[in-house]
Amino acid sequence: MKKQLLALFSLLLPLLTFAQETEEKGLDQRIDEGFKPVSDFFSDVIFFEVFGTPFVLILLVASAAFFTIYFGFPNIRFFGKAINVVRGKYDELDHPVSEPMYGDSTPGGDAIETIRDESKEGEVSHFQALATAVSGTVGNGNIAGVALAIALGGPGATFWMIICGLLGMSTKFVECTLGVQYRDVGEDGTVYGGPMYYISKGLKERGFAMFGKIAAVIFAIFCIGGSFGGGNAAQSNQATVVLKELLGLESTGAGFWIGVVLAILVGIIIIGGIKRIASVTEKVVPFMAVMYIIACLYIIFSNFGLIDDAVSLIVTEAFNPKAIGVGGFIGVLLVGFKRAAFSNEAGAGSASIAHSAVKTKYSASEGLVALLEPFIDTVVICTMTALVIIIFNFGGFFEYGADVSTDGSGAVMIGNEIVQGAGITSKAFAQYIPYSNIFLTVAVVLFAVSTMISWSYYGLQSWKFLFGRGKTADLVYKLLFLTFVIIGAAASMGSIWSFSDAMIFAMVFPNMVGLYFLFPVVKKQLQRYLSAIKGM
Repeated sequence: MKKQLLALFSLLLPLLTFAQETEEKGLDQRIDEGFKPVSDFFSDVIFFEVFGTPFVLILLVASAAFFTIYFGFPNIRFFGKAINVVRGKYDELDHPVSEPMYGDSTPGGDAIETIRDESKEGEVSHFQALATAVSGTVGNGNIAGVALAIALGGPGATFWMIICGLLGMSTKFVECTLGVQYRDVGEDGTVYGGPMYYISKGLKERGFAMFGKIAAVIFAIFCIGGSFGGGNAAQSNQATVVLKELLGLESTGAGFWIGVVLAILVGIIIIGGIKRIASVTEKVVPFMAVMYIIACLYIIFSNFGLIDDAVSLIVTEAFNPKAIGVGGFIGVLLVGFKRAAFSNEAGAGSASIAHSAVKTKYSASEGLVALLEPFIDTVVICTMTALVIIIFNFGGFFEYGADVSTDGSGAVMIGNEIVQGAGITSKAFAQYIPYSNIFLTVAVVLFAVSTMISWSYYGLQSWKFLFGRGKTADLVYKLLFLTFVIIGAAASMGSIWSFSDAMIFAMVFPNMVGLYFLFPVVKKQLQRYLSAIKGM
């Protein structure tokens, strides 16, 4: 414990020295200047365009549509079953079958002489796995990301966010079924899962061992990048935005110092392993999420007469956008899909790392649970945030698509103030709820910390896949992770979100390799689970 905290101090000491030397030159600007070229490079590489559209978005949406059709619209047909799985209605299926009435095999198809209690492999329940994965996705993508989408693409971006969320349910179902199916269980019962395992194991089964190994390594590298970017830097960036606004901080080094505080807080949790703090976070964050939803509903229903106008605006501007600079129909569609995919991560494969730890003998059961995740994250929470901002802007506070930033961060003018990201949502809340700026600041910070904790787990699992499961390797990863907490807080929103988008979407390429090779396995496992349910 002392050695780990000493390592944390060793990380922060040179950064603090750097801060002391460069404060007079504009510390946050210096960090941003150094980071922006890196961000721009990765963004240019990942978002290469085909016919004027980023290929990764074409791949993501086309794949989601394919899986939706191939599996017969599982996002609709199995929605009720998914809720029942989370409720524990089918838990008895995970008990080992010992009755002799089944002859040589069980209803699931396992040979009696080879059967083992697969339900003992796992660490969490269906509900706990869903809660862990949701805590990693429900965060500042729902608050800042939605505001960014509407600021850039207008109300119509909300429509395409919802469509992307609905389609993403099918992708999430496929990748999380595979996550459980091909997970690796250590001698101590610890579960290791995710795309790096189903890509390497699954492709090996099909005679493509080397190809699978290479694709798995590429995914692991990108997942580590995703944990540094979208799961970390973007979160600390938005926490810093609302903290600076609440505290009235205008110092050129304020972001850096906020990042140092956040790094210490996150470091105590992920390096020191103080379970009490982590357990408090697990209780407080769901509470804040519920409070956030209640606050959104209060604003929405307080303006009941404007709901139909907001919905009408969302639908009409999805196909005929009037937002300045959005680039027409394709532009608003891309903005919506990009922000939705960043928020719910369907197709990136990250959530399958958390879902892999579930206690079950039917991999498809967790796939069904997982399809609820994009619905909760995007269809429900993102839509609520969007409605609040659109209703707020019926007062004509800012102009859709009129980005006044120099870095593409979707900043708008509200009064005489330049506002971006979570700051836009904060202004909307403040219009209807007194002192909501304090509440929203606390919510954003807690969402940021919880998302960083979840993503540190995702990134660490990928790090272990590449470098082994030793303590030294773990510590190196955690120190690098904390460095990006500070970078995210200090750098500009434009460069941070550009890098974060690139890292999250980079994961899509190797993950889709696994999904396209292995989706027949998912169909087989789904039929196996549905047959077991019928036999209850």
